Amino acid sequence: MTAINPAPAPASSTVRQQLLVLYLGTSALDSDVIGWALYDGTGRTCPTTGDSDEPPYATGVAALCDGWRLIQASQLIPPYPGHEYDVSFLKHEFFFEKFADLRDV
Repeated sequence: MTAINPAPAPASSTVRQQLLVLYLGTSALDSDVIGWALYDGTGRTCPTTGDSDEPPYATGVAALCDGWRLIQASQLIPPYPGHEYDVSFLKHEFFFEKFADLRDV
């Protein structure tokens, strides 16, 4: 089977991708946001880690309601026996995207 890849957007395109990574308290999209990162491909903003005490959204569902598209959710992998309470990475990670037109102000 041959994979068909879409043609890349021309360099003169005015559409840029914005990414929002939300770490939720559980695997449910309506659970509270406990960590986040935002990346703005438009160049209009330059957010950095720890630049805000408040998350951009209270839940993943709130981001969906604001027009963000969910593109990836983390796999649900159970902890290895005996390691249920180990501190590690934030495992309930959700990636969202929006496309913004540079011509819009």
